[in-house]
Order: sequence, then structure tokens, then C-alpha cells
Amino acid sequence: MICLLPHCAYLSETSRMLELYRALTALGVPVRVATHGGPHERRLVEAGVPYDVLGPGFSPARSAAFVASAIGLGDPGQSMYDDQELRTYVQAEAEYFRAHGITVAVTGFTLTTLLSSRLTGVQVITEHAGSFVPPVFERRMVPSPSRPISRRLERLPRWLRRYAVNKTMHRLPAYTTGFNRVAAELGVEEIPSLPALLLGDLSLVPEIPEVLGIPTADLEAWRPRRGYRTSSRLTSVGPLYAHLDIPIPSPVEKFLSGEGPTIYVAMTSTPPALVREAVEALQPLGTRILVAGTVHDLQDLESAQVCVAGTLPSHLVMPRVDLAVTTAGQGSTQTAMASGCPLLGIPLHLEQDLNISLLERLGAARHVAPPDLDQLAATATTMLGDSAYLVAAERVQKLYAAVDGPAQAARVVAGRAA
Repeated sequence: MICLLPHCAYLSETSRMLELYRALTALGVPVRVATHGGPHERRLVEAGVPYDVLGPGFSPARSAAFVASAIGLGDPGQSMYDDQELRTYVQAEAEYFRAHGITVAVTGFTLTTLLSSRLTGVQVITEHAGSFVPPVFERRMVPSPSRPISRRLERLPRWLRRYAVNKTMHRLPAYTTGFNRVAAELGVEEIPSLPALLLGDLSLVPEIPEVLGIPTADLEAWRPRRGYRTSSRLTSVGPLYAHLDIPIPSPVEKFLSGEGPTIYVAMTSTPPALVREAVEALQPLGTRILVAGTVHDLQDLESAQVCVAGTLPSHLVMPRVDLAVTTAGQGSTQTAMASGCPLLGIPLHLEQDLNISLLERLGAARHVAPPDLDQLAATATTMLGDSAYLVAAERVQKLYAAVDGPAQAARVVAGRAA
């Protein structure tokens, strides 16, 4: 039996698990869904997906605190959960796996499965590493970080910062300390590095080689050395992004039908202050700005120029706008490219730095680091005025259209459970 474990504090992780659920169901494969809870549980309800909440459940406040403490935002010396919370969720997952005969757990940033799977002998499959996988580091492809993970890196020139990040990634212990304390208590395998925290026994790499820049055969031939769990393997499955089954609200529909360029600001899993700062930086352009507020209360930004909504079906919105502004998580970058929409990224951590750099290499995107938002308007102006970005995005769109990522991922997961 397969169990999908979306982390419902994140829209992206919830939506990717929904894509997998639909694809597995289409194959006739039985699957259970379990979560720690969170504000995006409603997406499961809206999609008619039965699910179970394990442990005490994440309140809105706990979800917000988790996101703020996570990789790229929180202190690298902590592990997002306190030790007691880790124990509670690990034990709850282990009991659930045993009770329902789970043999394969597919996690969407529910990192506790890295320990509960070892307690129960369950295979764990991940997708949340995206393109941020060891062959990328080994080829020195990660760019200089927009927000260095340590102050020592901040003092280095950009070229040396990039070299250091790629060279030492497999030795970086960030965010693992709590997991390893609890792993030692439970007598299970520890997590040797930050990259290992993102990898399962099998990690789905949801990208095509034309964008990633690494042939599929090379990706799948990778074998772990020091800094990784020895069981870790990689496989390429193609794009995996949200197709939320919700309508475009009528006020948004009316706004999208207006005249003139439209910029779509969709910065999910992001502090509301950063969303506000981005919108305020873009307002002097005079373009219309649509904001996906998701769980944040941003209604005070509403004006004749700015339309603020909640969670929006970005796969329906992006084909109708001129420029998307996101934090460059893989879900939003892929949605933009699948829509043929140029992307302006504001990356918050290394994985997002990588995602936007891959598209910059193809001419379909640009980025502005969070400390440099005074450059956001000028960069957006350049992109809106140069059709080359649109042409490049449409080129990637054609490549994505030829690949059914969810179906490929479902076949791989089902094969592991057979």
C-alpha cells in the first residue's frame, strides 16, 4: 500500500501530492493520504480526497511558525520541529504505516518520514528536492546564493561563494541536528547532511533534461558517497506542478480582462512583509498587479491598480498575464514555463536560486535577490519590453507539453509498491 504525505503548511507540497494522487488513481492503484494538517488541508477537501491527520495536527499558527523556521528562512541550527514534536509525529507515522500495511511512503516535505520509515522498514520516496540534487552540486551548477546560509559566505566574493557552496554541500549539517538527536534515541539511521534531509530511498526529479542540463541517464546513474544515506537513488519524471481544481473568482476574471500589461505576484510560503515589499516596488510601473494572497491578509493592498485574491489556480492565471513574480520554487517556475509566461524570481534559498538560474540560462527568466528589491521595477520593465523572454518561455512550454510528469511519477511509485 502507498501512502502520500503532503505537508499542508505548503500549497506547493499539497498540490504536488494531489497531482500524484490523481495519477495513481487513474492507474487503478490504491493509495492512502495522511498529513500533519495545516491551512492547505482545504485543497484535499475541495478535491474530494479522503485523508487522515496524524498526531496533534498543525494549527494555522504552528504552520506559519514552521514555514518561517524552514530551510532558507529559519536558523540552520534547528530542525523546524522541537524534539518532542519530532518524536510524536515519527511514532504516529510508524503506527499508521503498520496499521495500514504501508510499504511505500511518498512525502511532500513531511521530513519526519525519514525517521518513521526506518522504524518500520517502509521505502520513502521524495519529490521536494526538485532539481536540487547531488549531480547538480557535483557539476558546480548551484549559483552564488541570494541569501547565504552562513555569515562566513557573505564575506566571500560571489565566484568563491558559488564554489564553496557546491564544493561543501554534501558536508553541510544545516537543519539536521534535531532529527539526529531523535534518530539516535530511536536507534535508527541518522541524516548526514542538508542534501540528505531532502532525499529519500528514491527521489523523483521533476524536471526535463533540456531544462536541468543533465542527461537522464547520468542522473539515474548517480550513487551516493560521503554525506548521503547509502540507499539514496534518483530518477527523472518530468514536470510536477499544481492544477488546482478551483475557479478563477469573478473579480479576478474581470481584472484579467482589463487592458494593459498585467503582472502576477504569486509568492506562496513567503512572509507577508516580503509580498508587500514586492508589490510596493512594482506599483510605480503603472501596470496592473494581481496578487495571490493565499493564507495572508493583504487586502489593504487592494486598489484600482492592484487586485488581491486568496489561493488562485495559477495554471489558469499565468497564461493570461505578461509576467509572473514568484520566489522561484519549482512548482511556480514550472507553472510559468508550462504557461509560456516569463518569470521574475525573488529566490529565498539555494534551491530557488538554482531553479531561476536554470531558466535564466534559457533566456526565459531573471531574478532579483530579496535584499535588492529596489531593482525589481527596473528588471520587470526590461522583461516587459523585450519579447525575447516570451519567446524563450514559449520554447520551454513546448518541451513541457510533450511530457506527462504526474503519469511518469505515478508509474515509478506504483512500480516500487508492486
